[in-house]
Amino acid sequence: MCAMRMKTTVKLRAMGETTSHARTDIKIRDLDFVIDEPTERGGTNLGPTPTDTALAALIGCTNVIGSKCADKMGIDAGDMSVTCVCDFDRRGVTLEEEIDVPFQSIELTVKCHGSARQDDLDRLAVEVAKYCPLSKLFEQAGTQINTTWHPA
Repeated sequence: MCAMRMKTTVKLRAMGETTSHARTDIKIRDLDFVIDEPTERGGTNLGPTPTDTALAALIGCTNVIGSKCADKMGIDAGDMSVTCVCDFDRRGVTLEEEIDVPFQSIELTVKCHGSARQDDLDRLAVEVAKYCPLSKLFEQAGTQINTTWHPA
């Protein structure tokens, strides 16, 4: 029997319909969600902002890639709690001036609820940094990411 080979490059598709200057209704696969601005910036606050969504994607990717790496390495990371704090330069989004690196720095704290010891989590952190596409995206854009993994 021949093993099936997975494609190495795929097309990711998303579609958005704007309903105002602040709100975009997004469709990805069979999912619908809203990206919106808070009411104080003229939005309806029905969803996270575009910049909040980028940080949420980093948290989600840290979980997915972290779980895959932990499984591959035989590390019991368990469920994770991920906290993200970002220093964001708003001058670009306020049209004050062009900013090359708007997400200046990100502090990620990953608490693992499994039985993994700190030395295992340190090894896991190195592997996740190699493979997380969102982390790579931010870092290639010039964002300094500091990630701390520790047992809960």
